[in-house]
Amino acid sequence: MSDPVMQLAEAMGLLPRYTDQTGLVRETGRETAQALLAAMGAEAATEAQAADHLAALQAAAAARPLPRWIVTEAGQPATLPADPGAWALTFEDGTEAEGRGPHLPPLPLGLHVLRVGDHETTLLAAPPALALPPRGWGVTAPLWGLRAPDTPGFGDFDDLRRTGEALAATGAGFLGINPIHAGFQTEATWASPYSPSHRRRLNPLHVATGPGVATGALVDYAREIPAKRAALRAAYEAFAGDPGFDTWRAAEGGALTRFATHQALSERHGALWTDWPARLQTPEGAAGAVPEDDIRYHAWLQWMAHRQLTDTQAALTGAGMRYGLYLDLAVGTHPAGAETWADPASFARGVSLGAPPDALGPEGQTWNLAPLDPHALTRGHFRTLADTLRRQFAYAKLLRIDHILGFERAFWVAPGLPGAYVRMPREAMLAVVRIEAARAGATVIGEDLGNIPDGLQDALAASGILGCRLLQFMAEPWGHVTPPEAYPAPTLASFGTHDLPTHGGWAKGGDIRARRAIGRIGAEVEARELAERAARAEAFAAAAGGAGVDAMHAFLARTRSTLVAVQAEDVLEVAEQTNLPGTVEEHPNWRRKLPVAGPEMARGPAMHRVAALMTEEGR
Repeated sequence: MSDPVMQLAEAMGLLPRYTDQTGLVRETGRETAQALLAAMGAEAATEAQAADHLAALQAAAAARPLPRWIVTEAGQPATLPADPGAWALTFEDGTEAEGRGPHLPPLPLGLHVLRVGDHETTLLAAPPALALPPRGWGVTAPLWGLRAPDTPGFGDFDDLRRTGEALAATGAGFLGINPIHAGFQTEATWASPYSPSHRRRLNPLHVATGPGVATGALVDYAREIPAKRAALRAAYEAFAGDPGFDTWRAAEGGALTRFATHQALSERHGALWTDWPARLQTPEGAAGAVPEDDIRYHAWLQWMAHRQLTDTQAALTGAGMRYGLYLDLAVGTHPAGAETWADPASFARGVSLGAPPDALGPEGQTWNLAPLDPHALTRGHFRTLADTLRRQFAYAKLLRIDHILGFERAFWVAPGLPGAYVRMPREAMLAVVRIEAARAGATVIGEDLGNIPDGLQDALAASGILGCRLLQFMAEPWGHVTPPEAYPAPTLASFGTHDLPTHGGWAKGGDIRARRAIGRIGAEVEARELAERAARAEAFAAAAGGAGVDAMHAFLARTRSTLVAVQAEDVLEVAEQTNLPGTVEEHPNWRRKLPVAGPEMARGPAMHRVAALMTEEGR
């Protein structure tokens, strides 16, 4: 007899098995299934519980006259897959219509809700595809590193604006930075922008307030964050009020108030809401617990970040950049941060996003990030995803979605158990991306690296979402290097990413030596990896016509990829990488400044050589 636990698991979207990057087929175990089901609110500790949940799920599905969501083409008449009889339609703007039968009027771009009796169906009216942009190029740089080592503090939105304006003069179409989501202001050691507290809010630590306190090649967050917070508080105390702030705050409504309340509570009780007194662990319980002026202060911080980013984007596009800012959407949010406190129903509890085992990580990875619950996302008419995307597009015409593989299937890990994949509503999520990008007139990059599901890259290309191609992954040690003309056009090409070695570090095996130095690999593995890396570097240099950074940038410019991103560290020939994955304190992650200030880099001879190479190739 079939196991009701595993039947329920499959009905709830757990994949029964998957093939990892080494070719090994891994089965989803019963304990893993029970843990992941519990994270979705479907307790299956016993077969009877599982059978009851499964029966209820099947009965609900059978009673539905229509699927939970349907993708339609914006502006075109829609035909439902079945005749539901009488229906009521609520458009995204709140207006309503009624009708009968399977035919609907043309739907404007957006998310609309169709009601048939007690049942709701989300209608995602999207363009079939986003337009492929013209060939172009831009620069990615660490925001915190845009201050020179001999300058106190770390990069802020004013440094970002001045760097972007200088880059615009070279012909660059964008300036890309790592995520600027709201982080943990009270914890100096949590510097990773990919472990945010709230992805729909901004990090006020980058608000320009003046010089910092410490110089050096590495940002000293332990000193800088308290100094920045003091400067921000002093600026608020001097704030005499502004009607624009009052209007903006009113428009942001309860969502901003909840976030500001969380921030004020975190100052009193610590960064993680799971450590707070029980009554404060929900927005409802915390109502009235924070003085109004403290809530106003944290709302003001968000307004200041909003204003400075808005001004930055306007300055960059006004200076001639096609896209202006190129922002990065983190794949998940911290499980005990502001986002899960304010909106707990959207996230799975007690599990983390991660990655399956591979040759370099036989135990797999756990990222300590809360996954979106696909069932909650669907019940909420995908508004959580839409709002998250809309917040990024408010300041950028180019957006990178980190680990877009999670739109197909997300790898969930419960403590002490092997992980497993959970199926996500890919077509609906891609439609949301198209809706929000089309609304903003923006271009989207999907980071499609890793254990790529079959068909995902084709689906991205069909949606007009650009994939990623990394030069250092396109060289094999036996001499084969993917030639520039073989790069797919709907991609963004770069040499590496923030998680990978720079051009100089890659050729010399800097990341391999760093892992050996902290004891992550042994001497035998180090020697083997260094030999393979040297062969790859030699093969790439032969294909590029030289081992120098100029030859690499010339190769990058020649690729068929529609867009290319030049990394600031490569322009300045920095050997050390921004982040060494799998480390926290062992490596100075997210702290390294550029050798010169951002505007100086943008105006320097090395950047002008890059610009000339790009122009020669029609970018």
